[in-house]
Amino acid sequence: MNNLPTEHPVLADAPDTANLAGAEAAPRAHGREGKAVPEDAIIIVPSRNVVLFPGVVFPLTIGRPGSIAAAQEALRAERPIGVLLQREPEINTPGPENLHWVGTVANIMRYVTTEDGVHHMVCQGTQRFRVLQFLEGYPFLVARIAPVQTPDIGGAEIEARMLNLKARAAEMFQLLPQAPAELVAAIQGVNSANQLCDMVASFADVRVAEKQEILETFELPERMDKVAKLLAGRLEILRLTRKISEQTQETLGEQQRKHVLREQMRTIQKELGEADDRAAEIEELEKLIGEAKMPEEVDKHARKELKRLERMPEGAGEYSMIRTYLDCLVELPWNVRSNAEIDIGQARRILDEDHFGLDKIKRRILEFLAVRKLNPEGKSPILCFVGPPGVGKTSLGQSIAKAAGRKFARVSLGGTHDEAEIRGHRRTYIGALPGNIIQAIRKAGSNDCVLMLDEMDKLGAGGFHGDPSSALLEVLDPEQNATFRDNYLGVPFDLSRVMFIGTANMLDTIPGPLRDRMEIIQLPGYTQEEKLQIARRYLVKRQMESNGLEPGQVTLSDETLRAIIQDYTREAGVRNLEREIGSAMRHVAMRIAEGAVSNMSITPSDLEEILGPRRFESEVALRTSIAGVATGLAWTPVGGDILFIEATRVPGGGKLILTGQLGEVMKESGQAALSLIKSRAQSLGIDAALFEKSDIHVHVPAGATPKDGPSAGVAMFLALVSLMTGRPVRSDTAMTGEISLRGLVLPIGGVKEKVLAALRAGVTRVMLPERNRKDLTDVPQEARSQIEFIWLETVDDAVKAALAQVRSDAPSAAGVR
Repeated sequence: MNNLPTEHPVLADAPDTANLAGAEAAPRAHGREGKAVPEDAIIIVPSRNVVLFPGVVFPLTIGRPGSIAAAQEALRAERPIGVLLQREPEINTPGPENLHWVGTVANIMRYVTTEDGVHHMVCQGTQRFRVLQFLEGYPFLVARIAPVQTPDIGGAEIEARMLNLKARAAEMFQLLPQAPAELVAAIQGVNSANQLCDMVASFADVRVAEKQEILETFELPERMDKVAKLLAGRLEILRLTRKISEQTQETLGEQQRKHVLREQMRTIQKELGEADDRAAEIEELEKLIGEAKMPEEVDKHARKELKRLERMPEGAGEYSMIRTYLDCLVELPWNVRSNAEIDIGQARRILDEDHFGLDKIKRRILEFLAVRKLNPEGKSPILCFVGPPGVGKTSLGQSIAKAAGRKFARVSLGGTHDEAEIRGHRRTYIGALPGNIIQAIRKAGSNDCVLMLDEMDKLGAGGFHGDPSSALLEVLDPEQNATFRDNYLGVPFDLSRVMFIGTANMLDTIPGPLRDRMEIIQLPGYTQEEKLQIARRYLVKRQMESNGLEPGQVTLSDETLRAIIQDYTREAGVRNLEREIGSAMRHVAMRIAEGAVSNMSITPSDLEEILGPRRFESEVALRTSIAGVATGLAWTPVGGDILFIEATRVPGGGKLILTGQLGEVMKESGQAALSLIKSRAQSLGIDAALFEKSDIHVHVPAGATPKDGPSAGVAMFLALVSLMTGRPVRSDTAMTGEISLRGLVLPIGGVKEKVLAALRAGVTRVMLPERNRKDLTDVPQEARSQIEFIWLETVDDAVKAALAQVRSDAPSAAGVR
């Protein structure tokens, strides 16, 4: 507003000085020559553009020597000052002829001198005065004055004028953008006509000369009419301004409005002396393009886009798109490599520290590092770790990066169903981004990082969005990925130095062409002893740290860990084992936090209280103690497992009933087993008439779980032979193998997983096809030493090894003939 001072007002935290109003016994003021200011005189402070009204608190900034001396003398003598408006603001040393002779007596409430030498004071006007005579002989202006009394008067006319003033003032202050909301409330609360008139005039958006005219109007009704007239004029102008602004806003389009605002902003920045940020931004981008050391083709393309950006107005829709694209280009590690020297011994130590066992995988990784050390420019292999959950596939990738001294990045492919998530979106789309491969390399900051493609077997099926598995073909082909072209980048990026590592739980769902581009490394499940070593070396320590326990506060013996492994977990990996160890640690942490114990040793007998009753028991002996039940071995995506083949005979017409949600191949194995038994009924000691008088029902429990595959042929054959002869299958024996109608036992897959599943279930004898003897080398020595292997060439070998002799006191399971 026009009546605000040119300087900032006094700071809110400035120290208060003594209130000078009504000082009866104030000391006399003196000039420099010691001449006292008379009692009927007052020290004058001239003001260039501020009219102070009685009852109003207002900040003043003074800088002229005479004004500073006057204010400081009044402050020292604890006397009020008189504020007079200059007639000509440009005069630096005003005399009596340059001042209006009507002003306001004011008390100095605060006085502050800032570090830059500017003096600020907050004054409160008390009453009007008229100058009678200026006195000479002082370093500042001094005048004899006559106070002007303006008493409040009542009546209906005054009250009506007050209501009119309040209404117009409220409307005016609402139209003024810089007027505080508290001012309207303060004016509405004023009950004095004099005070209301002076307050509204003080804060009204009118000229200084008009305010001085109001100050010099002593009669209250006349003064109120003048203020009301001034407000009416200002209100018309403010209303018209708002109307014009609204009309202009409506006619201006969105682009025009933005253009005007930008031009105004540019003008404001120029007036403030600020630099042109856009020129600096273009210069910075050009510098970054040079530092990125892009290939020649990419560098040429980037500079072309930079020139387009330079010519384009900031308001254009493509401006931010090109800016984001250039940011992506300069942040990619076009020529940034890991310079760590490969130390094979150190790499071996890192792998051994992070992972127990996995000798075959570690040897393959060390071979890669040795080749990289001898041939740094060679192409990186593309490995794929396949194994059940929890065996350490993802953490193994992190250890490889650590051992090789490279950055590590990870891309989760589970559920990915859009090709654009691999190759990126085209820049024509709003919000387009590079694909996950480029984004991961950009985040890693190195073009030879270790990039893990997690859960490759869970890629979504291709649809109208494209096939993500087909998009990975170029990424994982060493002959093509040196010129990988992301749709967003539109320029080739070299992926040949990146070491890709895939992970999967099963290979069946990975498309053949994609699987052919990777070196498959199987990670089978762990044996009980391997789990014990992993728990002792890694899991216990990690869970102690997670639960805030110190090394001496809890003890888990090997017997306790074995009990947890055998009775509370049955898995190929160690995730559930870590959860159970964590549960035990939390129990100890709670006891220590309660103050019940300071340390605790957990024994196997404590586990039932901490973890609950045992979750797994060996059901093999119970289930195979009767005729017609055989224990088979199965492979699953999460490791091996045992399954039971149960057979029973009921009166009927010779039908075969197969239940348990069996697949077509498994049903055919059951039919083949029955046909084989019928053809050998005489040699097996079975009455052939039984098949015509009975229906045979074969069931595989866990009916909610789908099952398929030919490897249950031997188990189905023995279950049926056991049923028909009444000879139970040995309870310590499990079997796997495909059968033919000639009675041959054919080879199967997943030998290691099935053997480990048998070991976990407490089986001590395993029957395998003779042609799978070569696969026994994959089984850990610890497992081989605990299991007796029976090698089968024909089903006759299985009958001899698995069926027990009929006890004389046992009832025949064959039933009535």
